[in-house]
Amino acid sequence: MRKRDHNLLTNAASLLICGLLAGVVVAAAAFPAVALSGLAAKAGAETFDKLPSELTVKSAPQISYLYASDGKTPLATMYDENRRDVPLKDVNVLMQQAIIAAEDKKFYEHNGVDVKGVARAFVANNSAGATQQGASTLTMQYVRLAIAYSATHPQDVVAATEDTNARKLREMRYAMQITKELSKDEVLERYLNIAPFGNGAYGVFAASQVYFGKHPKDLTIEEAAMLAGMVKAPSAFDPTTEGGYPQAVARRDYVIDQMVITGAITAEQATEAKAVELKVKGKRAPNGCVAANKATWGFFCDYFYRWWMDQETFGATTYDRERRLKSGGYSIVTSLDVATQDAANKNIEKRIKNDNKNALMVAAVEPGTGRVRALAVNRVFKLDDPNNPQNKMSSNPAKARQGIRGTYPNTTNPLMTGGNDITGYQAGSTFKMFTLVAALEKGYPLATSINATSPLQTSYIVERGSDAACPGTNKYCPVNANPSWMNGVRNMWSGMGRSVNTYFVKLQDMVGADNVVNAAKRAGIQFRAAEDARIANNPQGAKQWGAFTLGVSSTTPLDLANAYATLAADGKYCEPIPVQEIRDQDGNKLDVANPRCKDEFKPEVARAAIDAGRCPVGDGSSTSRCDGGTATGIRGVVKKPVSGKTGTTDSEKTASLVVTTKQLAVAGILADPDWAQTTARMSHDIVNPAVYETLRDGMKNKETKQFTPPSGKLVNGEQRSIPVVRCQDVDTARSRLRAAGFDVSVDSGRVDSSCPAGTVAGTSPDGRTIRGGAVSIQVSNGRSGGSQSPSPGADD
Repeated sequence: MRKRDHNLLTNAASLLICGLLAGVVVAAAAFPAVALSGLAAKAGAETFDKLPSELTVKSAPQISYLYASDGKTPLATMYDENRRDVPLKDVNVLMQQAIIAAEDKKFYEHNGVDVKGVARAFVANNSAGATQQGASTLTMQYVRLAIAYSATHPQDVVAATEDTNARKLREMRYAMQITKELSKDEVLERYLNIAPFGNGAYGVFAASQVYFGKHPKDLTIEEAAMLAGMVKAPSAFDPTTEGGYPQAVARRDYVIDQMVITGAITAEQATEAKAVELKVKGKRAPNGCVAANKATWGFFCDYFYRWWMDQETFGATTYDRERRLKSGGYSIVTSLDVATQDAANKNIEKRIKNDNKNALMVAAVEPGTGRVRALAVNRVFKLDDPNNPQNKMSSNPAKARQGIRGTYPNTTNPLMTGGNDITGYQAGSTFKMFTLVAALEKGYPLATSINATSPLQTSYIVERGSDAACPGTNKYCPVNANPSWMNGVRNMWSGMGRSVNTYFVKLQDMVGADNVVNAAKRAGIQFRAAEDARIANNPQGAKQWGAFTLGVSSTTPLDLANAYATLAADGKYCEPIPVQEIRDQDGNKLDVANPRCKDEFKPEVARAAIDAGRCPVGDGSSTSRCDGGTATGIRGVVKKPVSGKTGTTDSEKTASLVVTTKQLAVAGILADPDWAQTTARMSHDIVNPAVYETLRDGMKNKETKQFTPPSGKLVNGEQRSIPVVRCQDVDTARSRLRAAGFDVSVDSGRVDSSCPAGTVAGTSPDGRTIRGGAVSIQVSNGRSGGSQSPSPGADD
């Protein structure tokens, strides 16, 4: 007889027998105490005949894996069910044989329904004193699991698993149809990938990992037998529990014996396998960011999770997006650079401990892509246990009096990136860069000279009598922190290098504070604090934001690093992104991981801004004319072309530093996240080295790339010769200089000069300067001091 004819006859016989016995045999197998009648049998046959034969099967939930930027280093796993489908060829044949021996010895012989088994179960279950037997084949078990996973309503899940005649009939009907559509190996593969194995492991891949820490292709006889034996009752046969261990061993040995009966192994192999002591790991797969493979990677993992939850690509609602992440089986290569991340943590830990109320927060971003390479802080990423709290009382006295604990050492707050109620921290003079950019966009060159007097009365309106107001007025009145070093005629190089407050407030006034705020927005500053957002989004309000250039707006280390990265990338802004590649479970690459960039500033503007930013960190270029800096030793440590800026707020409530090369931008802020008005003073001795050493370490093995120097009018602008007024009286000199188109002021002090006392000793600058620029007259004290030396910045 031909095989095809045999199969047809077998199917026909199965249909007939199933139809006739459906009401009797199946019911008896399920409920042996039920008294059956001919009417029940007839009804069962009609029900079976009318059942649909098409089974809709949805993919079972799959675990998603996160990797570091190398695509190999495991970062974290996220799942609703720990499952990863594998093809049958990647499952050891021993495992395949073990599951067949344990659950369905005639799997390769029947057509999805073992009719003899059904009849045998009927007889056995209705024999007095006999032990109940089941009759479900592997195919029928797969059907049951597939229906449950494909259910769209909780009641459908119940119907798929409850012990009823209807369920048995449905499984038999679908099992026969599936056998027509799929090969036996395909059914076996699906079953192995969907079956539950306990301890949160679903499917043979997860089970192999959880219990033995290996791939299913590497399972031994005894290991395969143990896993196969668990499927029947994962809880009862759990080898990780005291009560389940002996039962697991007994069940394993039973399966091994069955493998001998099926011919999968020899009796000798069985004896050897049963003699092996059962050792299991029983380690559930880590789930979520609190279980990241390194505790210090938790904050980056959390940033990724928050980013994912914002992506409409993964669903219309946050619920949909989370389900996709935890059941979609994605392989996600994040942007986390292990070397940079570990360096950031190391450099933080050297200077401040986890239990310190002050947080040293560091973020690193790649210019030109926006890929976030590191997020680090002296905190532990976890929720503080309310029943056994480790966190200390809040540093905010008002909260401490109420018994409220602080966020140290344990927190899951997005300290470096912002979100929820984390709006950021004042970054001080790092914001001067945005004033410089806005001025360059307006055509003011780097050589723009301004007489930086202190205090400086401005036209900005503030509350009369406030600390920010000039005495007796309502006019904003900024001062320089170190007048003897900062005052005088400055240009963008020396103003940036020495961080001269009044230079930048005056420059902001010249270009419009609203334009400066706009430049900050375009560079990526988010304005998360409600009051900051209210002013920034109101053009009239922004025009009066006199202190904006001094960094009174809140920001985060990530926003700050990305803003400077925008300039390092020749003005290309890229949205910060925590991923490099995302593939779905079918291996398809998703576009959502691609960098999202746009040209925000003209390259010449960005290059000029970077050039001025080289002065604070001791890295003058062939173009720049630096004259001092606030952190000039950084270039010698990083040993790469570098640009950046320090920042300090009033009363030193925060301290910050941002530095960038062409390939990596790193920003750090030292602040008290629990109390913005802290009375503690933040030290640059803590934040600065943590930041620039992280940049140094992150740049190891990277080629040296030079910044492109600025050119054209944005360097020197339109230059004019300064009239020689030496030894003239002050009024005459002032008239001549003003007639030449310069903004003239007279220094209040006196300098050594051979010119008569009270006459002009010289000007600052001298020689040439920008048209309409500031020129300061220096007055002689009449004491000859030899050759006249120009004051700092005279050549600028």
